[in-house]
Amino acid sequence: MGLMNGSNNDADVKLLGAWPSPFVLRTRIALNLKHVAYEYLEEEDTLNSESVLNYNPVHKHIPILIHGNKSIRESLNIVMYIDETWLSGPPILPSDSFDRAVARFWDVYVDEHCFTSINGVAVAKDEEERKAAIANLEQCMALLEKTFQECSKGRGFFGGDNIGFIDIGFGSMLGPLKVLERFTSVHFIHPESTPGFFHWVDRFYAHEAVKPVMPDIEKLVELAKLKFNTSIFK
Repeated sequence: MGLMNGSNNDADVKLLGAWPSPFVLRTRIALNLKHVAYEYLEEEDTLNSESVLNYNPVHKHIPILIHGNKSIRESLNIVMYIDETWLSGPPILPSDSFDRAVARFWDVYVDEHCFTSINGVAVAKDEEERKAAIANLEQCMALLEKTFQECSKGRGFFGGDNIGFIDIGFGSMLGPLKVLERFTSVHFIHPESTPGFFHWVDRFYAHEAVKPVMPDIEKLVELAKLKFNTSIFK
């Protein structure tokens, strides 16, 4: 179950998800941030789930937010829907239209480049592919470090004094990133190369909307050992 502090909308809220998914994590953090009461439904076999096929027949994957008789799909889309629907917590997207566009841009960048590079290291067929994916990921971290310095304006989060859209978008990737660091012995977030990020990570993990739903790293490591050919990470 999610945080049960209520909301300004009385319709039932359910979330179809799976605990290892960084995309599901985004939606859980957003719901917690807005103090929305919701029922979390773990889908262990999403490929054969009748609920997933029923509520998301186009892409057939999680997360899926069910609000009353409506289903909302795709993690960033769901986070924006949560922000627009519930006013019971801090805003997730900035009020300024340009700042909103910047936040959306960087979350798309995280998905298209950072997460793709994380996955690229995990599925690399040889050392050359692995090194290329690691280089791409290091470039992502450098760009996001610069973005953090610009967006935070010296405060604790990308969103300023509280978690915002970029924090949720990238913060959901910390689990897979830490698993990758464990296998590769490469520190993608380091106090010298990414000083803003390095201190941001602790603040993000400690936030009340994040701490209850962040996946256990050891469980993620064990899952990765089963899912990927980890011999290439030596």
